[in-house]
Amino acid sequence: MRRPRIGVSARIQYGDAARPGYLKKNVFYLEQSFARWLQSSGALVFLVPDAGAGLAEYAAELDGLVLQGGTDIAPEAYGEAPLRPEWAGDPTRDRYELELLRRFLDLKKPVLGVCRGQQLINVALGGTLYQDAASQKAGARVHQNPAIYDENYHDIEIVPGGGIAALYPGVQRARVNTLHHQAIHKLAPGLRVEAVSVDDGLVEAIRLEDSQYLVGVQWHPEFLHDNPNPVLDAAPLLREFVERLQPR
Repeated sequence: MRRPRIGVSARIQYGDAARPGYLKKNVFYLEQSFARWLQSSGALVFLVPDAGAGLAEYAAELDGLVLQGGTDIAPEAYGEAPLRPEWAGDPTRDRYELELLRRFLDLKKPVLGVCRGQQLINVALGGTLYQDAASQKAGARVHQNPAIYDENYHDIEIVPGGGIAALYPGVQRARVNTLHHQAIHKLAPGLRVEAVSVDDGLVEAIRLEDSQYLVGVQWHPEFLHDNPNPVLDAAPLLREFVERLQPR
């Protein structure tokens, strides 16, 4: 049997005609820590570019999908207008990733969403987001601090009886990183909450209430992988995802 093949949605760096060299051009990319974390499972990792109708072929050839983090989701994707210009998000990436997600779900293939990826899953299934949790949810802690980036940690509470709880038996609270300012507001039908932020109750993990493997986490497990700090082990989450893949 061949090694599992994991598809990863692309981040997009948009080119600027006024800048020199390759910076003039759009770039699809995969952050190194994300690649290293996925490769630690023994799987082969493939970046999936925006290929239009060709996304169906990627979904057919790959065993599962992981949605990367990154820029905001455009509020129009869940029926709202941006409250501030800087929260307008990336409609181009949204369209591409929503179509890519749909292709994998149509084939009943496993999908794992990370940070933006969790939010995208919620939007795709009919949920909404806080455009900015800090200003829209009373009592919200600071979840995004560019000065310390992935070293901004906080505690989550794991919901008993859920899939995340099964991955971490005996663990009720755990420390994870937090790099976001958008967050789930209205939970989409068919999803259940499996972890919340201790400080403010924001949704930290979700799972589809179905045999289809569709899981999202708000933290970035790729930055917890081989992390010397006392943080949640990233390996069980990845192991569960890979075990659900069905290589041909």
